[in-house]
Amino acid sequence: MSIDAASPAGLAPTLRALYLVRFGFAVVWAVLVFLTATEIGPVSGTLLVLYPLFDVAAIVVDSRTSHGGASLALYANIAVSTLAVAGLAFAVTSGIPAVLQVWGAWAVVSGVAQLAVGVVRRSLGGQWPMILSGGISTLAGTSFVLQAGAEGATLSNLAGYAAIGGVFFLVSALRLRRSAG
Repeated sequence: MSIDAASPAGLAPTLRALYLVRFGFAVVWAVLVFLTATEIGPVSGTLLVLYPLFDVAAIVVDSRTSHGGASLALYANIAVSTLAVAGLAFAVTSGIPAVLQVWGAWAVVSGVAQLAVGVVRRSLGGQWPMILSGGISTLAGTSFVLQAGAEGATLSNLAGYAAIGGVFFLVSALRLRRSAG
């Protein structure tokens, strides 16, 4: 599985910047969801669809940075996140359990893809947080699917999921800086 045709020295600074943007977005998104997601309304519904849409954009930037040599895992993650956007657009009209099911399925598959990309890129440095994040995303996704069937299911756990994912992006960005130096 080939990740990129770019040199590691050229890819690391770009990934670092992308990871910092992803950290900022995740933290802001998490706060907004935590404040608005007691029920699914226009704001929370928009936020729920926006997160995987942002993920698609970030992965497209990542794959283009790789100069066309991006791994199959990146392309799979683009496809899965695009499907999540469509699925969540419908799920927000059906209620919290439907959102948790779609979000959970997306978290599982995109977590596996993130883990795979991190493993292949580990020689760049700074990828262990991405590997851990991918594994945690897979477990969290399973948890969301299980929560969907529980009494009193809530969206607040999605805010925590995004915040933790953002922290992993921050740690990875900081570790990339250290390894590039």
